[in-house]
Amino acid sequence: MFPGAAAAPLLVRAARRAASLSRCKSVTAAGRSGSGPGPGPESRPRQQTNKKSHIRQKPQKQICKPVLEYFDERYGQEFGELWNKVREVLLLPSTWQYAVLVNKFSQCVTFEQCLQSQGYSNFLPDVLPFARCSLRCYIGNTQCRLPRLRHHAERLKQYYLLNAASLLPVLALDVQDGESVLDMCAAPGGKSVAIMQYATPGHLLCNEYDSLRYKRLKQSLESFVPEELTNIISVTNQDGRYIGPQQPQMYDKILVDAPCSNDRSWLFCTDDLLATMRITQRPNLPILQRQLLRSALEALRPGGTVVYSTCTLSQAENDDVVASVLNSYDNIQAVDLTGFVHSLADYFMFAEGVQHGQLVVPERGKPWGPMYSSKLRKLH
Repeated sequence: MFPGAAAAPLLVRAARRAASLSRCKSVTAAGRSGSGPGPGPESRPRQQTNKKSHIRQKPQKQICKPVLEYFDERYGQEFGELWNKVREVLLLPSTWQYAVLVNKFSQCVTFEQCLQSQGYSNFLPDVLPFARCSLRCYIGNTQCRLPRLRHHAERLKQYYLLNAASLLPVLALDVQDGESVLDMCAAPGGKSVAIMQYATPGHLLCNEYDSLRYKRLKQSLESFVPEELTNIISVTNQDGRYIGPQQPQMYDKILVDAPCSNDRSWLFCTDDLLATMRITQRPNLPILQRQLLRSALEALRPGGTVVYSTCTLSQAENDDVVASVLNSYDNIQAVDLTGFVHSLADYFMFAEGVQHGQLVVPERGKPWGPMYSSKLRKLH
């Protein structure tokens, strides 16, 4: 079978599902930020895919009241009227969209043609020279998502579903061929996969401290990277806070996609007790984030760059973390991302008043984010 042909029927079935608004809403309401949708037609017997009685529809997600009340108070103070616009999108998963990052190693020409025929377009050529032509990410005007592809040891996946804003830290990092790169908090693997689509590093270390997420990271890389390139990738299960002291000045580029509040996920926590505990423990996150960023700077070579990113709106976890680190070093400088932002303005909404980075916030018509990115350079 020609590469791409296997995924084309999945796209056609997804498009047919989009024709039914109620069905599409039930599918999208079950999505998670940063991950693909649940089992699609690929995971069901072929003879059942066209029988409505056999189609399982996932229940709509329920808003977690303690988290919403906490966000209303905190983000209402931090963002004012902007929070109302962001809130509207975050509370309606039926309006969320997922971008399609195409795997260049799977040679899926037919699949890309099918995407284009269904109204999807690759937005990355418009942001050159910040993006490489080999990195291809498609976005559409429909809320219905493609099925999540299952892992197969004998063949590569053709696409990765993600929030399009998740690519921005990778674009800002701007990895060049042959560089030594560290993805410090790499699971579930989307940004590591994107780095390999963007360039061919001399060495890419993908690290994840959590054991379960570490296993998912390894599987993601196996699903998207051909065997002949696995020799340039290492996958480790270390505490990122100790990588810098153990490997000082070893890397040209480092991505710290730090553990954070993950606003989209927290809003739909199904356990109120767990949600309340997370809120209570939230002040501890910036402490961990600062430690990870300091470790990254220690592991960075002079002249190299670190991109620090989160998927939360929280100023305490974003600008405040970066400001604290900048105030502690005389050889670290924030990189101006203004030109980067201008090239992306047609696709993403950026919050104003962010001092040390850029914050993508979701709004109607541009549902991507939250995603904070700050780029730091080590002068000497």
